[in-house]
Amino acid sequence: MAAPRGPGIQIPRWIQLVGLPVLLVLGYLLASTLGRALFLFITAAVIAFLLNPLVRDLQKLRLRRGLAVAIVFLLFASAVGVAVAGIATVVVDQSRSASNRVENYVTVKNDATGNTGAEHDIDRLQVWLNTHHLQKVKVKKSLTSWADSLKAKDITSYTKQVFSFAKGAARTVIFGLFSLILIVVISIYMLLDFERLEASLDRRFPPHGGMPLTRRIERALAGYVRGQIILSTVIGASAGFGMWVLGATGLVPGADKYALLFGLWTAIIEVIPYIGPWLAAVPPAVYALVVHPLGVVWVAALFVFIYQVEGHVVVPNVMATALRLHPLLVIFGLLAGGELYGLPGVLLALPTMAALRAIWEFFGERVELEKWEGDEPPLPVGVDIEPTKPHVVSGS
Repeated sequence: MAAPRGPGIQIPRWIQLVGLPVLLVLGYLLASTLGRALFLFITAAVIAFLLNPLVRDLQKLRLRRGLAVAIVFLLFASAVGVAVAGIATVVVDQSRSASNRVENYVTVKNDATGNTGAEHDIDRLQVWLNTHHLQKVKVKKSLTSWADSLKAKDITSYTKQVFSFAKGAARTVIFGLFSLILIVVISIYMLLDFERLEASLDRRFPPHGGMPLTRRIERALAGYVRGQIILSTVIGASAGFGMWVLGATGLVPGADKYALLFGLWTAIIEVIPYIGPWLAAVPPAVYALVVHPLGVVWVAALFVFIYQVEGHVVVPNVMATALRLHPLLVIFGLLAGGELYGLPGVLLALPTMAALRAIWEFFGERVELEKWEGDEPPLPVGVDIEPTKPHVVSGS
């Protein structure tokens, strides 16, 4: 049974014509001018809305709200810390192992053949081309010189450069920690005052028997996060299992050892819609290209299959009720978030749009736009008709 509709607010036509476009322009100027401050508050608000249901559940156990907020934040920080530490450990260990394997592949020679693994695979590729009537395609010379250049430049030194870059980036992360602390502090204050915020909004915008505005935002954000977690888990596990199969069957040698790394990368990068699926396939494809060039075909086939299943099975069943936004709106939100705040803006765009959709639905039940097609009868228009002169017929 639908909730009873409360008294509506009609927006006159002149506000629609002038006021709404001005509000859009002011909103853009506000977002671009305040920049970092607005981003911090939006991020803190998203966290507060996601954690508030847990705080409310703890309050049902007769805990004071301040204590409930402290418990929830400690659990949240612990979960995030354990996840980051675990992922970082796996990524660092397997990245070092992969770099050593690639270096051995192009530098260590087999005692029996006297060739490196790269030279052996290049010879096999050239033989395959020759036996399939592709003798004109000469890849041995170019690929051998490419492998020699890798050997001369020492892949391990590249790895060391990456880690030295990571150390430099760590300094930037320290400055980012200041922003993180601000987000935590702001979200804590929001959670502590959440009950007063709900009461104030309910007084000004009564739910009229339906769900309050704050609960709608909570439900929209929780639905998006839940759907994204399921999507990332399914796609990441599929990619990791697929790479393990390719490695175990020898189609991509050694891929089974790094299946967990590829799966984690795919699950994390899946958070970025539309762009993430393409980026997820890059590291496995590069690895396959180095260790066994023909393996790139199998990696490409694997990821095409995974994202066909994602697009036709997983996303319609998991994310269909999470966002309920047109794809063009999603793409615009991602572009706008990236333009305003870079990669963090891209990651924050979709949960923000989910919350805005809940706000739009709430006020859409209460706000009515004055129609432009008026119901008044048309005004009479006077028409001047020139009187005609009488026609006189003369007698003969």
